[in-house]
Amino acid sequence: MSSILTNNSAMVALQTLKSVNANLSDTQTQISTGKRVASSADNSAIWAISKVMESDVQGFKSISESLSLGKSTVAVARNASETVTDLLTQMKGKIVAAQEDNVDRGKLNTDVTALKDQIASVVGAAQFNGLNLVDGTAASADILSSLDRDNTGAVTSSSITVTAQDLSTGGYVANDVFATTDGTASGDGDAVVLALNGGASGAITIADGTNPWAAGDSVSFSIGDQTASYTLTAADAAAGTPADIIAVGLKNSIDSMGITGLTVDYDSGTPGELSFSTAGGTDDLTITGQYKNAGSGGLGALSSIDVSSASNAATALTAIEGLIDVAIDASAAFGSAEGRITTQADFVSKLSDSLKSGIGSMVDADMEEASARLQALQTQQQLATQSLSIANQAPQSILSLFR
Repeated sequence: MSSILTNNSAMVALQTLKSVNANLSDTQTQISTGKRVASSADNSAIWAISKVMESDVQGFKSISESLSLGKSTVAVARNASETVTDLLTQMKGKIVAAQEDNVDRGKLNTDVTALKDQIASVVGAAQFNGLNLVDGTAASADILSSLDRDNTGAVTSSSITVTAQDLSTGGYVANDVFATTDGTASGDGDAVVLALNGGASGAITIADGTNPWAAGDSVSFSIGDQTASYTLTAADAAAGTPADIIAVGLKNSIDSMGITGLTVDYDSGTPGELSFSTAGGTDDLTITGQYKNAGSGGLGALSSIDVSSASNAATALTAIEGLIDVAIDASAAFGSAEGRITTQADFVSKLSDSLKSGIGSMVDADMEEASARLQALQTQQQLATQSLSIANQAPQSILSLFR
């Protein structure tokens, strides 16, 4: 049936043209913006996920900046501690030279004093953006390292904690706590060295000292690349036998290190004495003991080093070993922290790239597909327009029925 009031063919053609035009507009938008999901109207779920991921990417940019700042801070501290290690090694050379009788100890002592001043200068200048990790003013530094999102969407931050290493030289008060009781040990006072050659044994006695023990005073033993230490508490300092308490604490600390072939004995009948022995055939071991008072810096004993006399030179030789160990341990700690920060920075960079790739795969338009679809839709638009034109002309054919 033909009707001049209702043209079904035109309506169908018009709806087809509208659909084609809508698809064409969508495709042109994808091509112009480069995105398949440009707004929440395109795909609300995908848009929401992509926006959360984009916020995380922005957060990781700030984390990268934090890691760069932290790495620079730690690098300054590491360079300072390595420089201090080199200067202490130079000082050891001067101290060794001062052991000889036929030398000018006065000139050597002048060189030692100059090196001490240089160490203090290096430690004081080792700051980055106001933070100094080696002068004893900071306990640690927290470096923002990650944003962690769980499956509920909750976000928490993670940090890398870099422990400061005290290489300051002030505040040292001598106490003369070591008394050597074996011929293989050298030095006394605040530092002692015990050499244990394969199968040998020896002893070191921790005495009451010339000054009262105080809370925070500590004694450390460096054995190879490990260090055992004990720090007095207020209760320990108030006890009648703090030297015994320290000796027992050090024995327990050394035992926990599990050094193969090394045996440490404590005899309560000989107050403060620790006996060391190695199994036959064991590699040589050197044990360096160092006292540190509560108010001194990590290199506080440096201020007492003097080679102006034979006896002072001998004491200095023992003390310098402990100071070098402190500087080496600090350098190693900073090196380890810097390596961890570098690894985390690389990971954050790769993670950001992965997130960006994931966002792109969800919202970016496939330009090859969009180009091909544009060509097809333009052809469909032309055909739909032609079809609508033909359908609109259909009622005119009715006129021929009335001629």
